[in-house]
This record gives sequence, C-alpha cells and structure tokens, in this order.
Amino acid sequence: MPLHLPRRSVLAATAALPLLPAMAARPARADAHAAAAAMPRARSFSIGSFTVTTLLDGSSPREDPQSIFGMNVSPEEFAEVSEANFIPTDMAQFYFTPVLVEAGEDKILFDTGLGQGGIQTALGEVGLTPEDITHVVITHMHGDHIGGLVQDGAEIFTNAAYVTGQVEYDHWTGAAADTDGGQRVVNEVAPLAERMSFVADGDSPRSGITAVEAFGHTPGHMAYMIEDGGQQILLAADLANHYVWSLAYPDWEVLFDADKEAAAATRRRILGMLASDRIPMMGYHMPFPAAGFVDTREEGFRWVPVSYQLNG
Repeated sequence: MPLHLPRRSVLAATAALPLLPAMAARPARADAHAAAAAMPRARSFSIGSFTVTTLLDGSSPREDPQSIFGMNVSPEEFAEVSEANFIPTDMAQFYFTPVLVEAGEDKILFDTGLGQGGIQTALGEVGLTPEDITHVVITHMHGDHIGGLVQDGAEIFTNAAYVTGQVEYDHWTGAAADTDGGQRVVNEVAPLAERMSFVADGDSPRSGITAVEAFGHTPGHMAYMIEDGGQQILLAADLANHYVWSLAYPDWEVLFDADKEAAAATRRRILGMLASDRIPMMGYHMPFPAAGFVDTREEGFRWVPVSYQLNG
C-alpha cells in the first residue's frame, strides 16, 4: 500500500551523538571443535502481517560514560546504579540500530545509520539492497541517523520517498542551519526535499504507522507506533539512549539531549504508557536486537529484553 499522508501534513518542500566507527564483522575463528560466526546484524519480528526487522548498523565502545549519562547525579550514585546492574562505570557499548518495516509492497526503513556501510550489510542479511527500499523515515537529524543517506555525494536509497517531522526539518534548516549538524542537514537532507513528506504528531505515513511526538532529544524528535492485526510496537528512536542510565532512570541527564528537561518529561510520559499498556518497543541505542518491554521500577523503569514473544 502506498504511503499516504493526511492533506494537512503533506508538504512537498522545494527548496549529536558522535559518529562512531561501524562494527566490523568479527572473522570466524576455527579451532579443533568449532568455528565462531560473526554476530548477526538482523533480527525479525512479526507485528500482525508486518515483518519488523532491527538492523545493526554498527557498535562501538565509549569510555567515561558519566560524561554522557547521569550528568546530574553524583559519581557515587552512578557507580551504585551501575554495580547493581552489572555494568562497568568506565565504559559503555553503543549500538546503532535502524528498523525495517515490510508492509505489503512497502519496505520502509526508519533511519539510515552512520554511513559507514553497516546498513547495506544488515539489509543484505535479509536479502535486500538499498534500491529495494520504498520509503525512508528519518526520526530526527543527528548524524548517526542520517549518515547513510548519501555516500560520496551520491544518494543511497535511489528509489525511496522520504518522510520526516516538520518541526525537526524546520529546526535544522532554519535556526540551526549554521551549526555543524545543520550544515550536514542542509547538504545531505535538504536536497531530497522534493521527494519528502512532513508529519506531525498523530499523522499516519502509512496505514498502521502513526507518528508520536517525542520532543526533547532534538526539537522535533519523533517516535512511531507500528500496529497491525491487534499487535503494536513502538519505534522509540532516541527516546532513551541507554537501557539503564537513561531508560531505567529517566530523569538522569543525557549529554546529547538538546532540551534535557523536556527529554526527561518525554521519557516519563512515553515509558509510562508502554509499561501501563504492556507495549513492546525498539530503541535505536538499546543492546541488539534493540527490542524489549518496559516495566515499572520504584520511581523509574526496567528494560526487559525481548526473547521469543514476537516470533511469527
């Protein structure tokens, strides 16, 4: 089914998480007993008749995580929470995970990764190439989400139409156009505007996919509810950037949130809804396969990774 936008939201324009290295596939290491395989880069789930696949574009360690997460809490509290969750205080592992939704004839890619070839590799694991993608939805315009749109000046998804939030696009091409991030949007995203449609909260880029306002991480950051056959999953993008230091403790400040107070309020609102309604979510920076459930925990939340609940 073709993407359809309500008339009020269709505007054909005419006119920072840092970029970390994409994860290199680990070579198989044979010994007398077995050969170790490279980590899978794709994991598929069923939501009604839709096939939803998380695609690992890359992964990288990062030192000194409290320079990024929990900036408003003491080192002692950060260490106590980390120890309780069996994670070190001196290193974090970052994941970058776009999502593919296959719905009828549509192959809809949400975000494009770092631009270092990982998305092509992950798509290849499900038998697709960038030319097979019919639509690209950009949740927000940080570099690790738009990095795979263009390579060496050439468009990657040559057969795709594009969808993004109106507020987000206006911010990066307007007030923030002179920033480093804005210049990248002007150079790599704005040239695609003739094939771009713009959404607001509650708009449906396609039947079964609804935009959900999730402002704070960026001025126009969007999540998307995916629903078919009585099943739902929320594509949360960068609502929470770590399963403990952001999701479990939603009031902890995150370096890359543009409006830290708004981002915390958005986390509490949406995570509270997911926990109350028992709706699974996919998070761009959650440990791969980046899908799971949200449960309540005292004054915060708890991440429950998916196991077999969404198998077809």
